[in-house]
Amino acid sequence: MSITTFAVAGATGRLGRHVVDVLTEQGHQIVPMSRATGVDIITGEGLAEALTGVEVIIDVASWHSSDQDAATEFFHTSARNLHEAGRKAGVARIAMASIIGADKATAGFLAAKKVHEELLLSGPLPVRILRAAQFHEFVGQLLDWQQGDVAYLPALPTQLVACRTVAEELVELATAPAAPGTPIPEIAGPRKEIMAEAAQLLGARRGIKVVGVDGSGMPDAEIAANGGFLPSPHAKLAGPTFQEWLDTQP
Repeated sequence: MSITTFAVAGATGRLGRHVVDVLTEQGHQIVPMSRATGVDIITGEGLAEALTGVEVIIDVASWHSSDQDAATEFFHTSARNLHEAGRKAGVARIAMASIIGADKATAGFLAAKKVHEELLLSGPLPVRILRAAQFHEFVGQLLDWQQGDVAYLPALPTQLVACRTVAEELVELATAPAAPGTPIPEIAGPRKEIMAEAAQLLGARRGIKVVGVDGSGMPDAEIAANGGFLPSPHAKLAGPTFQEWLDTQP
């Protein structure tokens, strides 16, 4: 495989750190783009300089809360800026991480990701999308958002996947000689899990009691309950399971 220069938007984030690791292990040149490295994909500060000589952008930058309007605004601006600066710099393509079920979403963060996909696909540069299941790491985030010794989390089906697994698949997609056809590729964990049950495994380690609830307060809870956010038949399934991953965490 030839050495390619990649810019990683969101390089210091939960998924971005793993993308940088995978690219580094494969010997690629990397330009990490985050506010910590002086590159702001929203204001555009440092973006043109960062993309000089870059062949492929991997976009894993994300909004930090589940607010639909704020996330949509973030993705609007980031998509426009990456396309504009990327086109001027002669970038060949953008590869981005999305979420399984985004195409079905009507509300919440998933609906913002749906818009993100559409915005990136409508820009001047070719775009490759990988839709991933919720991350193993997301379970801890759900617990972090809850206050106190008891956490009430949705007993909804999911097919949790490790961030590292997603990063490996995204780098493979970004470096592939040809773009995938349709449908959009998906990556998910090896088996179906119930979000609240996964959280109970982690809660036991943290001394938090997790109670499963029906999740009706969540955006698109009915779609989720009916398995609408589970991987499609064409999805690639890869380990570790949530329990296996948890056993490796410090």
